[in-house]
Amino acid sequence: MLTLPRIESLFASHGTAYYGGEAISQTAHALQCAQLAEQAGEPEPLIVAAFLHDVGHLMLAESSTTDMRHQEAAADALAELFGPDVTEPIRLHVAAKRYLCAVDAGYFSTLSEASVHSLALQGGPYDATQARAFAAGSHADAAVRLRRYDDLAKVVDLGTPPVAHYVDMAARCLRAA
Repeated sequence: MLTLPRIESLFASHGTAYYGGEAISQTAHALQCAQLAEQAGEPEPLIVAAFLHDVGHLMLAESSTTDMRHQEAAADALAELFGPDVTEPIRLHVAAKRYLCAVDAGYFSTLSEASVHSLALQGGPYDATQARAFAAGSHADAAVRLRRYDDLAKVVDLGTPPVAHYVDMAARCLRAA
């Protein structure tokens, strides 16, 4: 089971690994993603989702040839701590990439090489029927916003608030006991 101290420990022990094929660490990516959401004035649950969206990568030993569905592992593990305003954008952030590739003609060209590679492992762009079904979902808009922050959160040596800043915010978003 995940707890906030366990999440901090995951970032401390596994967050220094590079984020996929990107030139930044998992922790730097998480912090940048959360910072982008915070700077955009998003509500705290979506900022926390941005911070924790890839915690599944820290929980799973993934290979570069298999999609281990890190988004579902993270959302499921976090569901005991947080409500759907945090967990559902996390669960849907990969689907949001597939959706954006289907509905935004220029989106695919903005993806990094590593993101293009993972898109193929994740099933590729949605077809029109899948895109309509995704868009009809209750957390689709938040997932798309999270996805856009995710795509931009890959800047080498960008200054961000520390992990503790977003863990404190996460504490305010915890489910009531």
